[in-house]
Amino acid sequence: MTRLNLVTKIYRTLTRIAGPLVFIQRVRDVAYGEIVEITGPDGVARLGQVLEIDKQLAVVQVFAGTDGLDLARTRATFTGAVARLGVSLSMLGRVLNGLGTPIDGGPPIMPDTRLDVNGLPINPAVRTHPSEFIQTGLSAIDGLNTLTRGQKLPIFSGAGLPANQLAAQIAAQALVLSAGEQDGRAEARVTPAPSHAGAPAPFAVVFAAIGITHREASFFSDQFRAGGAMDRTVMFINRAEDPTIERLLTPRAALAAAEYLAFTHDRHVLVILTDMTNYCEALREVAAAREEVPGRRGYPGYMYSDLASLYERAGRIRDKAGSVTQMIILTMPDDDITHPIPDLTGYITEGQIVLSRDLHRKGIYPPIDVLPSLSRMMNAAIGAGKTRADHRALADQLYAFYAQARDLRRLTAIIGEAALSNDDRRILAFADRFERAFIGQGLANRPVQETLSLAWDLLSEMPADVLKRIPQELIARYHRARSVT
Repeated sequence: MTRLNLVTKIYRTLTRIAGPLVFIQRVRDVAYGEIVEITGPDGVARLGQVLEIDKQLAVVQVFAGTDGLDLARTRATFTGAVARLGVSLSMLGRVLNGLGTPIDGGPPIMPDTRLDVNGLPINPAVRTHPSEFIQTGLSAIDGLNTLTRGQKLPIFSGAGLPANQLAAQIAAQALVLSAGEQDGRAEARVTPAPSHAGAPAPFAVVFAAIGITHREASFFSDQFRAGGAMDRTVMFINRAEDPTIERLLTPRAALAAAEYLAFTHDRHVLVILTDMTNYCEALREVAAAREEVPGRRGYPGYMYSDLASLYERAGRIRDKAGSVTQMIILTMPDDDITHPIPDLTGYITEGQIVLSRDLHRKGIYPPIDVLPSLSRMMNAAIGAGKTRADHRALADQLYAFYAQARDLRRLTAIIGEAALSNDDRRILAFADRFERAFIGQGLANRPVQETLSLAWDLLSEMPADVLKRIPQELIARYHRARSVT
């Protein structure tokens, strides 16, 4: 993170230190968000940011913590600048800390420009509706909860579930298909097409890890390098031992880099933020230090607008080729989807992908529970006309059979399997195959054509007359060729 060399104001009027916050009195002409240099008795300067202004009192959050500071010998220098990130294309392939400083042993980044980490709101008049398909290589997402360019789609995980592994896999596999590949999906139901037909659109990944351990940081770095995706990826790593305040800046710095790549260099940028629960915990810690009146479960009442200021930075702009797409990963405390963090996130974003502990116990990876999962932008991603209708009908039929099977499993636990009809047993067998073959693909990278072809493999093992959600022309075209006697 950088600052501008403007006229500075120096104060020695610190009156209180509380956690990561310092309180400075008798200040004048100080602005919200202004960068402050806090110099302690050891002479070492550490950066902070103005968090609140109340008449002549300024509350400053110190990024590196307040250890070693005292009231008498500490001075605060107000720089007149906001937090900025130096950005350039040389960021691709680099590992940075939460403030945007390289930590991979490489040279400093020579910036083309410096951007405000808070970004600029997209004018609604020029914002374009999310559209176009992003292939993640995961059947449960590409086939049933499709990710759309410009969308924000969270993943709701639980403690101990493989959310980090899923995030690394998506970052390594994701790509925007060429127009020819997208148009070819309707005819690729029977014979899967090559996964990289045609030249892919320019694509980049911005990965922001918030409050992770050293082991997790090493895992992500190793996964990206092993998958060959590091040269198109910018990594922002905020470790668990890093200052709490840095967690609040990490996603903002990452989004500033994504906006630069998307709207200056016309890249399709996928931003992965993990774990937003750690971000919200840092927000609660700072609010407690400021002695604010707590909201639900101790989180600040403004957490909704704070999260919205991050999530709404996804999108597309008219006459701009680039886009920013977000996948937000958060851990639900106690697997509670009504907890304030997933609850507010669900209101702001366009759907959710939910991980299942039951599927994880069965050894199914990725353990995506497709029934509570939803992508509200799916219809915009799966094409138009016949292509959209075909894909939608196929997904609806899979949903219908799987939902019926889940109800039958609960019924079987009460009355026993012997009381079920042959049709019921067929539905249960379908659900087992669906979980093992369609959802549980392991680390395989499936093109969307292969995903749709696999869906027909599963449905063709069911009688044609029970496929109520698929047009007869598709059944006649694909089902008979695959029917099982």
